[in-house]
Amino acid sequence: MADTAKTAPNPWLRRLPILVIAVVALVGAFTLGDWVSFDTLADNRERLLAFRDAHYVWAVGVFMLCYALIVAFSLPGATLATLTGGFLFSLFPGVLYNVTAATIGAVGIFLAARWGLGDRLEARMNASEGMIRRIKEGIDENQWSMLFLVRLVPAVPFFVANLVPAFMGVPLWRYAVTTFFGIMPGALVFTSVGAGLGEVFARGETPDLSIIFAPEILLPILGLCLLAASPIILKAVRGRKGV
Repeated sequence: MADTAKTAPNPWLRRLPILVIAVVALVGAFTLGDWVSFDTLADNRERLLAFRDAHYVWAVGVFMLCYALIVAFSLPGATLATLTGGFLFSLFPGVLYNVTAATIGAVGIFLAARWGLGDRLEARMNASEGMIRRIKEGIDENQWSMLFLVRLVPAVPFFVANLVPAFMGVPLWRYAVTTFFGIMPGALVFTSVGAGLGEVFARGETPDLSIIFAPEILLPILGLCLLAASPIILKAVRGRKGV
């Protein structure tokens, strides 16, 4: 019994990674907002292109590391990073670098949240009764659909979609797969915008990021959302018929 108590991890030690992420995210929100901007990219575009041309592999590695850290610490600049991926590496393989780096960062914050708080919250939900238990069971029955939905819906903040699954007992591999493929449509749109930044810079303009709400872009994404939600809808319909 005493040996078990000695080897049990300190609760605060388990929470340390998510606490560090929270502190870094808070500091970054107040200090990086002005620095992480489209103007910064425009002012440094020649240096970035020169570094890419001289050290392509290093450029890819440094870019993906920075992108992953931005996501893992919920720092401002994820959209700018996606644009930069398109600007430096074109639509393809730029979109692959963007999606991979974002997924790695998302897995990082997921593991920190799961290790620090997720197991305890999941245990409490499993032991609870009433509405909380029903919500937990509903999510467990439709994990694939729910995970794809929170990634596909543009209104769901990225950091929320990273944290909530960690508190709901979602398996890591399922989280990683749905993140990678779920963020791909949006990443494809913004990477394509980034791939055209050369012409935008030449005109002295800023990119139109509202393009994701254009009907020809938004409607296919909403169609994917409906496809992801179809298993949930079918279960609900069958459940009512069975009543």
